[in-house]
Amino acid sequence: MTTTNSMITRRRFVSTAAMAAGAVTLPLGRAFAQGKAKYTRYNATSPGGLAALATYAKGVEAMLKLPATDPHNWFRNAFVHLMDCPHGNWWFYVWHRGYLGYFEQTIRALTGDNNFAIPYWDWTALPQIPDPMFDGPLNPQSKFFEPYTFNIAVFNSFIQPTMTSYWNSLSPAQLAQLAPRGYTSPDTMWNDVNGNGVSGNISFATTCGSRYLTRDNPKLDPATAKNAEPLTLYGGLGATEFYSTQKFLSFNSFKTTSHGTPPGGKGSFFSVLEGLPHNSIHNYIGGFGPLDPGPYGNMTNNLSPVDPVFFLHHSNMDRLWDLWTRKQKKLNLPYQPADADKKAYNDEPFLFYVDASGKFVGTAHAGDYFDTARWDYEYEPGSGSDILNPPTAPSLKHGLPLRGMPHGNAAMVSVPSSAVKSHLAAGATAATLFLEITLAHPGPGNGREFDVFVGAPANATNLGPDSPFFAGTIAFFAHGSHTMGMNSESTFVLPLPESAEAFHNLSAANAAVNVRVLPRGKGKAPVLTSVTVERR
Repeated sequence: MTTTNSMITRRRFVSTAAMAAGAVTLPLGRAFAQGKAKYTRYNATSPGGLAALATYAKGVEAMLKLPATDPHNWFRNAFVHLMDCPHGNWWFYVWHRGYLGYFEQTIRALTGDNNFAIPYWDWTALPQIPDPMFDGPLNPQSKFFEPYTFNIAVFNSFIQPTMTSYWNSLSPAQLAQLAPRGYTSPDTMWNDVNGNGVSGNISFATTCGSRYLTRDNPKLDPATAKNAEPLTLYGGLGATEFYSTQKFLSFNSFKTTSHGTPPGGKGSFFSVLEGLPHNSIHNYIGGFGPLDPGPYGNMTNNLSPVDPVFFLHHSNMDRLWDLWTRKQKKLNLPYQPADADKKAYNDEPFLFYVDASGKFVGTAHAGDYFDTARWDYEYEPGSGSDILNPPTAPSLKHGLPLRGMPHGNAAMVSVPSSAVKSHLAAGATAATLFLEITLAHPGPGNGREFDVFVGAPANATNLGPDSPFFAGTIAFFAHGSHTMGMNSESTFVLPLPESAEAFHNLSAANAAVNVRVLPRGKGKAPVLTSVTVERR
């Protein structure tokens, strides 16, 4: 007899296989620019990607050997991310595109490989760390890192004096950008390195504890892998607006007053791809869940670029932004901020980048990095690429939202059965129903990930990602000490499950969508402030 779970698993496998097959034959290239790009960012497992990883390893080794006073030193480069990276706001993609671009040029300069481009890790097709990332300097647990990360005393001795001196050289404009992060002095920044007394918030990780996954245990756990599956991938790529207050339509996360503004505040939300695969993959590689309550590996907090896999992860996120942009252009849909927002978005200053010569860039702006043409690269096809072949115009007949009444960590939403049936028939590449779940920011030490179940029996105690009721995991990233006082809330967007078992009363006019949110690890059950079902 074929079980429901095996049918669901088989359907997901078929969707993934079909998606990968389409990606192999799809001619990507520069669909909207003249000529071919100079550089190609290859899939890390392809021949081109493997060659790029060999160069990457040489570059990492060279950066590790540079003195702490050199802005290209491996750890100095990671501190750019800790001090300046945006998460949970609409500058997330563009800031990381600039960061990756300068890093890519740095590797070329240090290795002499003028063709190098950062490969990407396609975690939808390969839900495990690519095997070469466990070799030599690509592995933060290797002997190459040990002289600097053996323990926190060694690390502090190596890098803290230089970072303190660097801090004292910052301009008033740079200091003003650090203030919203809670960084008002070198000591407050170092609280994030040392965790400020909360083991789970330590950004530094010892050599042996720098990455949870190993060559013998390289796979993402089932819940994290579920967040990278086609249903979520296409749920994110199917967004129709660069930014929208209708969260389920927005490709980007919340519009804030500056890129340094941390997640939280009225209306704050994470878009599908940032709030699910981006955040949860970061967390799991660092050991969130298995290693509760910490300390975790590098990837779980804002010194995540210390782990070389960071750049493969973000190359894939950038690839998805590029795919989404070209999909929007083919459909004549907006791929930039609305006219009223363009100037503020493009003029946002980025003040901490370092260029390939080791010099500080000075004042750069978000608009400088909006297009891949700035770095003259394109991507080898991968998961999701068939969204362009051909793209499907959305119906834009929303007809919802429908709001439920939360009770603690649960809520029930009544949804027309016809809408549920259309969602189930659409399949993984064209989900139509989305949950928007708002909960209070848990705060450091109180967990950061929450599993979402739909339609699960009230007495069920052993639910997991293989359950037909599992919708996904919503995840906060980088609980640094600068968020210690945060008690605001954020909204996460995720597609509803594809299984009919998750919905009750489908034969009636309205189906019941029963939502329950449970903590992963040892966190506390969240208190939901809003649960909404939207139709895209």
